[in-house]
Amino acid sequence: MRRRGSGRTAVQRLALLPALLSALLLLLLLPAPGASAAEGGPAVTLSAQQAGKGGEITVKGRGWRPGTLLMMLICGQATPAKGVIGGTNSCANADGRAVTTDKAGAFTKEIPVAEPPVPCPCVVHVATVTGEQATADVVFKVAGHPTAPLPQQTGGGKLAVLATTRLAGDSGLLTWFGAPASRKLVFTVGNLGSAPVKDPVFEIGTAHGVYAPQWEERQWRGTVAPGRKAQIELPVELAAGAHGDYQVSLRYGTKVLAEQPWRVGRPWGVTLFWILLCVVVPAAVFRIGMAVVDKVRPRAATGRPRLARHRPRRRTAAAAPVSTTTTASLPWFTPDSAPSENRPTTKGHS
Repeated sequence: MRRRGSGRTAVQRLALLPALLSALLLLLLLPAPGASAAEGGPAVTLSAQQAGKGGEITVKGRGWRPGTLLMMLICGQATPAKGVIGGTNSCANADGRAVTTDKAGAFTKEIPVAEPPVPCPCVVHVATVTGEQATADVVFKVAGHPTAPLPQQTGGGKLAVLATTRLAGDSGLLTWFGAPASRKLVFTVGNLGSAPVKDPVFEIGTAHGVYAPQWEERQWRGTVAPGRKAQIELPVELAAGAHGDYQVSLRYGTKVLAEQPWRVGRPWGVTLFWILLCVVVPAAVFRIGMAVVDKVRPRAATGRPRLARHRPRRRTAAAAPVSTTTTASLPWFTPDSAPSENRPTTKGHS
């Protein structure tokens, strides 16, 4: 009995062996939980966590979209958890660097160490310039730069757009000739929170066609008390010669509050200028060429009409002697044979 039982147990173990091997192989092929979480979003690593002003550090990234333009900045008053509190105004913008990711979404770039305009804690802030918004922050310490606690944020203030946005202003004559078109984005916000919002920083984005909006920060000076509203005007300006259909977006924090279409007319003055240039310049060149030809023309060609004018005079002067000679050559009328009243005849004296 014992031999039969032990034989059955061995057979059962052999039957379970393929299943155990398959489960082990599956566990080996699955990625670790930490690696999958890291691959799910963009990540940044630094060659050094601390450096002084004037040095350089190497920034490496992975997990970004391929072929994306990124901006790298050293910012103060920032942590990876809370982000850059003051926006790019808290960063050393003059010493930032741009980099484009490769086909795998990775990059390697050196950035000079610079002191931000606000105290640390500091981070190396990496954000996309075009396309879908994505950011990554990694802790970095600027040696010798002052450090101060982060500003207190109550978190009770919450802004919301209460009315339809509009673009105020009109294009002038210079815009018709290609000057940058500018407007003011006018909107009304209300503070739905329990704490006042002081000097809020908005972002204005302009998008043309299928391209992603280009965001620029605009700070409004003022305070919106809890339960109050305020009308805000922010300038919006396009590049010189821009025309077509544009989309103006308003963003506060990470939330897009409003979008406003903007149709910009074509600068026909520039087209008219080039048309006139193509007509006036050839005409001026032609006139200059004709003046040059007239200057270098030989003098003999211009003296022929003057000789023709004196020919009739020569013919009149030569005609007089011809008539005198013809009269004198008549044989029957000579000075000796011409009759005269005072001359006596031979018949009278004979």
